[in-house]
Amino acid sequence: MKKTFRIRFLNLIFLSSITICLWGCGIYSFTGASIPPGTSTFQVNFFENQAGNRPGSTVEPGLDQDFTIALQDIINNQSTLDLVSRNGDLIYEGEIVEYSISPMSATAQITAAQNRLTMRVNFRYINTKNEEDDFERSYNFYYDYPAELQLFDVKDEAHEAIFERITQDIFNDTLAKW
Repeated sequence: MKKTFRIRFLNLIFLSSITICLWGCGIYSFTGASIPPGTSTFQVNFFENQAGNRPGSTVEPGLDQDFTIALQDIINNQSTLDLVSRNGDLIYEGEIVEYSISPMSATAQITAAQNRLTMRVNFRYINTKNEEDDFERSYNFYYDYPAELQLFDVKDEAHEAIFERITQDIFNDTLAKW
């Protein structure tokens, strides 16, 4: 009799603990996204490449479209929000303002040993359901590569690393709230 009571008591404590843990999770999803109340859609406006307007920056054809798609993909894959082309509850927009290569270290012959590709994005976030969440911020990241290589040789790898970091930072600041 005491053994049965003890098992029931332990089961009750276990089930209560599980219930409290699940109840405490609230609106968080398993992807880490904290979807703002009342929102179900997002829109990513085209990130125009304006880097050519800045001294030292170069224009990379297709960079704007590739970055826009990368941002759409991360939000799509890490949240339950639906992508729409207009009238989204959450709006992501901005422009690419820097895309430049600079030497990072020198050799004994006073030539570059390593180059750095840097990309900077001016970003605006608009929550149409809660204006207090709106913000504007600049994000940047870089990719270092050996100077004996041309950008063309490392472009895909560089873009992947830079896009991953910038889009994850944007996701964290808008939906993960980290």
